[in-house]
Amino acid sequence: MGVKGYSDAINHAFAFAAKHHDRQVRKGTKLPYFTQPANVAVILSRYGCGDNTVVAGILHDVAQDSIREGATLEMLEQRIGEKFGAEPLSLLLAVTQRRLDDDGVELDLDEMKTDYLDRLASAPRPALWVSAAEKLHNVNSLLSDVRRTMDPDSVWSRTSGGRDTTIKWYRDVLNRFTQIGFTEPITEELAEAVTALEKS
Repeated sequence: MGVKGYSDAINHAFAFAAKHHDRQVRKGTKLPYFTQPANVAVILSRYGCGDNTVVAGILHDVAQDSIREGATLEMLEQRIGEKFGAEPLSLLLAVTQRRLDDDGVELDLDEMKTDYLDRLASAPRPALWVSAAEKLHNVNSLLSDVRRTMDPDSVWSRTSGGRDTTIKWYRDVLNRFTQIGFTEPITEELAEAVTALEKS
């Protein structure tokens, strides 16, 4: 029996994500982008989530990048579903921003956010954990960067829409979790982080 958090599936997902994010860095930093899925996996493991949920968390940005680049559902099924199974793919797709709506109409940035919030209501509970973990890591990363810089504007300038828009987005997601009844220790931790970011 393997150590919790280090199953073959999780190790495979780490290797797959590391290859996908090779040479990518987190926006405005020199940190390898792979630190994001790795931290999401740590958060999900810390809360005792199962392998499929952790795998979905690790691969979330692989799917997001692929969709931005025009990947179809069929392509994602081949790229991710066939390697990791239908459940991790369905979980990460439930909480990945879509480029096209159900009718194939392209969404603008605001519409993508609204669509994401709407779809949270029908997302499986493990997918909500993936969403919360990803948001928690992003908020804590921003908070850490803002606190250690002499020029907070340099941090906010690398976000989409700047400080107010970014904080509102995380608050909107948090409020949506409350509306749909997803109130877990992770959402309490996210609420504390968002409040700290608002005060920063």
